[in-house]
Amino acid sequence: MADNFLERHREDYEVRKAAWLSKKRKSFTTPRNIEKPEDESL
Repeated sequence: MADNFLERHREDYEVRKAAWLSKKRKSFTTPRNIEKPEDESL
């Protein structure tokens, strides 16, 4: 198309997709606090 309609919408889609993927990746990175028992023989 003459006004680059498809190109603009593709760029908007890529920006939204990148933001969604970034948010998705960050939600799975939770800090793990594993408590070790005092007696290692268990």
